[in-house]
Amino acid sequence: MMSSIYDIPVNKIDGSAATLGEHKGEVLLVVNVASKCGLTPQYEGLEALQEKYAGKKFTVLGFPANDFAAQEPGSDEEIERFCKTTYSVQFPLYSKIVVTGAQKHPLYQHLTAEVPETEGRDAMETMLRGYKMEPTAKPEVVWNFEKFLVNRQGKVVRRFAPDTAPDAPKLVEAIEAELAKG
Repeated sequence: MMSSIYDIPVNKIDGSAATLGEHKGEVLLVVNVASKCGLTPQYEGLEALQEKYAGKKFTVLGFPANDFAAQEPGSDEEIERFCKTTYSVQFPLYSKIVVTGAQKHPLYQHLTAEVPETEGRDAMETMLRGYKMEPTAKPEVVWNFEKFLVNRQGKVVRRFAPDTAPDAPKLVEAIEAELAKG
């Protein structure tokens, strides 16, 4: 595992190489996103969080993934166009990655190792089983739109189930608590 979340290589949605190092000192909300999911409307709420807290060194980071029911089939270009035209997304988007299993991207290896338990996972698993879908095993990401809250020092401090809405009090309070630490 890399020494820091800031050292892990990622690609921006335009294909350019990057690391999360450019976000050092910010509170981050890392989210695996998808364009054809029942939770896709969360893009609107994620963008609202970005706009509300951007001035306080907060950034939402979107990582498209096609791991769940092939709900992110598009190319990076198609994903970016969809996010901008449908939800006016301004927060940073990255190239599509794998977030579960043997091919899991190093970023998600790091995130799931730092906080293996997902808050609210049981309810999400029950919902998936109701749709005749078998959830991933812990500590894997359970579905699209799982949220990892990273503090200004680059440590994962909380992990929220995919059905935790961006405006859910427990998520907003957690973000505000990290922002208040200055």
